[in-house]
Parts: sequence; C-alpha cells; structure tokens
Amino acid sequence: MYRSLEECVLDLEQQGKLVRIREEVDPYLEMAAIHRRVYQEGGPAILFENVKGTNYRAVSNLFGTPERSKYMFRKTWDGVHDVIAMRDDPMSALKHPLKNVGTGFSAMKALPMRLTSVNVSNLEEINISDLPMIQSWPEDGGAFVTLPQVYTEDPDNPGIMNANVGMYRAQLNGNDYERNKEIGMHYQIHRGIGVHHTKAKEKGEPLKVSIFIGGPPAHTLAAVMPLPEGLSEMLFAGLLSGRRFRHSYEDGYVISHDADFVITGEVHPEDTKPEGPFGDHLGYYSLKHLFPVLRIHKVYGKPDAIWPFTVVGRPPQEDTSFGEIIHELTGKAVTQELPGVKEVHAVDAAGVHPLLFAIGSERYTPFENVQKPMELLTIANRILGFGQLSLAKYLWITAEDDAPINIHDEFGFMQYILERIDLHRDLHFQTKTTIDTLDYSGTGLNSGSKVILAAYGDKKRELCRQIPAGMGKMKRLKNPKLVMPGVVAIEINAYQDEQKATEAINVMIDELVESSDMSACPLVIVCDDSDFLSQTKENFLWATFTRSNPSHDMHGVNSFIENKHWGCDTMIIDARMKPHHAPPLIEDKEVEANIERFFENGRFGRDRR
Repeated sequence: MYRSLEECVLDLEQQGKLVRIREEVDPYLEMAAIHRRVYQEGGPAILFENVKGTNYRAVSNLFGTPERSKYMFRKTWDGVHDVIAMRDDPMSALKHPLKNVGTGFSAMKALPMRLTSVNVSNLEEINISDLPMIQSWPEDGGAFVTLPQVYTEDPDNPGIMNANVGMYRAQLNGNDYERNKEIGMHYQIHRGIGVHHTKAKEKGEPLKVSIFIGGPPAHTLAAVMPLPEGLSEMLFAGLLSGRRFRHSYEDGYVISHDADFVITGEVHPEDTKPEGPFGDHLGYYSLKHLFPVLRIHKVYGKPDAIWPFTVVGRPPQEDTSFGEIIHELTGKAVTQELPGVKEVHAVDAAGVHPLLFAIGSERYTPFENVQKPMELLTIANRILGFGQLSLAKYLWITAEDDAPINIHDEFGFMQYILERIDLHRDLHFQTKTTIDTLDYSGTGLNSGSKVILAAYGDKKRELCRQIPAGMGKMKRLKNPKLVMPGVVAIEINAYQDEQKATEAINVMIDELVESSDMSACPLVIVCDDSDFLSQTKENFLWATFTRSNPSHDMHGVNSFIENKHWGCDTMIIDARMKPHHAPPLIEDKEVEANIERFFENGRFGRDRR
C-alpha cells in the first residue's frame, strides 16, 4: 500500500480519480468552495498545486466517496475488518483458528517502528505561517487544520501503544493567538486527549502534543475511528496502511516520519484563549469559546509535502463519507457492546448527533395482551450512555415483529413509529443533561435535554396524507404544509423570547383544538419557513432537529403531567430559529461566482492551468 500521501495522489490520478488544479487558488474561501461543489457532484479528489501564500500543495476530497476510500485501502481492508471483528467477538478466534492465525500475524507486522532521528525522513523545520492557511467559511475565526492526527500520551502510562490519536481541530491563526507561537486546540474533556489533559493538570505538568498532517490516508482514518477498547490507533494505522507506523522521539515529542507535516507543542494547565468561530458539521458556526492553547515547540515539513484538508458544513459533506466507511468497518461494535440493540442509525441529514434511530428487542411482555415498550426503554438508556451516542437529543426506537424495518429509510422509519406511538405513555424526557458542544439549541455550552420516543405494538392510527381539515382556515397559523404522512409544518410569528414563544404556542394549540381534528397528525413542526422545511426530507430533518431542545421546544395539544410524566395528544416541536442559536452557514456569493471558471459546462474541468 501507500508509503506516503504523494504515492496515493499519483495512484488516484492514474486511475482517473484525482484532478490537478495548476492555476493559483486562494485559500481564503475559494478552495473550500471548489471542494464543496466537487463533493456535491460526486467528483474526484483535487490536488491544488498553486496555493496562494504558501509553497506547499494541498489535496482535498480524498475520502469524498466510499468507493474511492475502499479503493485506497483495497489491499488491507479485509484483514483490518477481521481484526476489528475479532476484537468485537473474541470467540471467533476459537471458532475459526486457522483464519485468525493470519490476523495475528497481520497485527504483529503492524506494530509501530521506532527510528533514531527525525533527520532520516528529510523533515525540515518551518513556521506555522508557512502552511496553507485555508479558511472555509466567511465568519470563521481564521485558518484551521481540518484533518489533523492529534497525538498525546497518557501521563500515568506513557508509550506509543497507550497513546491517543484523535481528530481535534486546530486553529492556526486569528483571534489572540501569537503568530507562529500559539495555535488553538478544540476538544472536549471526555475525549481521549481530554483525559490526558486532566491527568497532566493533576500533576501540575504541561501536556505534550504532536499534530501529524498527511502521510498515508490510513493514518487520517485511524484518527477518527471509534476503535474497540485496547486496540491502539497506531496499530490500526499500521494495519490499514499495510506498513508499520514509523516514528522517533525528539525533545520528548513523538514525530511521525510518515506525515507530511508535524506540529509539536505543549498545553499548559489552565492556559486558554478564545477559539472559533468555525463552520461546523451541524450546518452552523460553533461560536467563539475558551479552549486550550498549544504553545508551539517546533514545526516540521517535508520539502515536497502535501497538505490534506476537508470542509465541513451542513450535511452531506466529506465527513458523511467518512461515516459510511467507519460504519462498514465497525458496524457490529454497537450491537456487541449493547445487548438487545439490533441496529443504530445516526441520521446524517440532521447533523448526526441530534437524531438517532434504533431498533432493539422487546421481550419483557410476551404474555401480555397489550404490547408496549419496556425492554426498549432499558435499551434506550444504554444507547444514550454509550460513547458518541450519548450526545443525541432525539432517540426514536422500536422493535421488529415479523417484518424487517429499514432503519435507513428515514421517512419510513418515522412513519412506522408515528403509527404506533402512544403519546400519553411513550415520551420520556431527560432534562438538564449533556448534548453536543457544537449544538447551540440547548441551554448552554454542552447543556440541553433529550427525549426518547419509544413505540411498539399494533398500529394505533392511520396517518394523515393531507392537511387536516380546518388548519388552512386558522387565522394565526400560516402556510401549513404536509411534510410526510402524519407530519405538518406551519408558520407562526418569528421567535422573540421564551415567554412570548410559549404564549404563541398556547394560542396555536387553542386554535388546533377548536378548528381541526388532529388525531391522524401526531406531529406538528412550527418553523420560520414551511415551504423550505417541507421541500425535501433533508430540509425537514436538518431544520427540525438542529433547531430544537426537547425540554423547551416540545409542546402538546391537550398536554398533561401525571406523576411527573408528560404526555399529549399531538406533539408540537418549535423549530424556529432562536436568539441564542448559532448562525447558519451561508456561502459567499462573490466567491461562488468566481469559482465557476473551474466548472466548464457545469462540470469540474480537468488539469486546470
């Protein structure tokens, strides 16, 4: 397989999977705009050979399609899949001993290799300002590293096999960072690097950090993989690349000899500065907040290095394709770790973390006449306590009976639950809890609520397939639109504050009770633009679940509280934009018009000079 990013680029080009742009391109917004356009068209990887302000080339969209990713890992894919499967199911080694002998040898050959000096890899010292300063969105706080491999070691148990490698974004310039001496680090305390940071703080010591950029694509993928406990990212990188991770220690920092660039530095206890804003994967800016500062020690680059980058924003983006590859490699991990869970689907169109679908088991009431969710509630709590799934706000969960359910058919899955849900019984809230740090729909940074919608049993209703009678005549409700069977979007006045919002919702509820039979319409979405929300499935999923906080924004027709349990006859989700929400990502029109020169006859041109 590939020994370097350069080898990968050349191979993709020979196979017609990569296009070069030779004319000068501006890293401020223009490169990102080209990337987004090419990704949306399912286009090739892009090598930018002439990046304004730097001597280095840059490449993007390497992982833009699952097919291209699997091509890059074609020689090692099956072996890596076997290793992960063996970690998830150790008994498989006993059931298939001959097969797993080969897996063991593969793992042995992938162990990291320590070299003596950084000099053997032709790395030279450079400055942060020499790097490609790529800014993706107009309101971003500066240029960011968007495909970093951030390496830290456990202060209590040092060594490369106990290290953490994660993809935590790094801000290269802007804000209050001292040029070439400081960069910003964005990570949460529960992540691997956060655990190491906490231990270092307890010892009163700075945490040494190495950031690798580039190298074989397998190393980039290793940084985002949710690996089974005990499987080192460095071992995984060696397995997937088919080549041992080569490294040395320089001044106490680990240096990757395979990377194109290496940034080393220290995070000191309590040392923070404002980081952001950054256009993020929910489709909004994550705003400026205090995060750790990396004090730069040294920066290295190879003379012919290539800077890999990606662009995030409202899904789908390249990280969507990352997710598909990860799921294919580790798809059984969740079902192995969580008994009773058959499948989980993090809905990409809703920003991944806000909305989860799950299929579980329901075996607690086999002899009762009335089927109802019971085991499903136990399973739901397991899901909401597991890894990244714990960031979810909305969990829709059911169990299969005789016929299989397609969890990836979002409207079909939601329809199945809406046909069966008992809104007096099946809504379960968790308030004042944690949500995604990047989600500003809650009550503060990393703070919000969750709701479980658990439905099981016979159909309780036929869902409406047109606007319920009377809704179109309501004075205070504007432009009702059918989104899908059982779901209607309506407009009321723009959101001002929580008190006025509640008053407006209560007036709307009174009108619904008086003017319309809502029994076939269990879900109403209040929004700013019902034409937009109902236009596509993706618009509905994105606007509804990224712009609402269950505890504050879910209301109900004939709602009640009984023994602290909340229920209603019809759910209402207020998905209007609120003053505390982060602004959505909007592209620069001038830049978008300017990049048209790269798209001849509406298609991406080849070998631009």
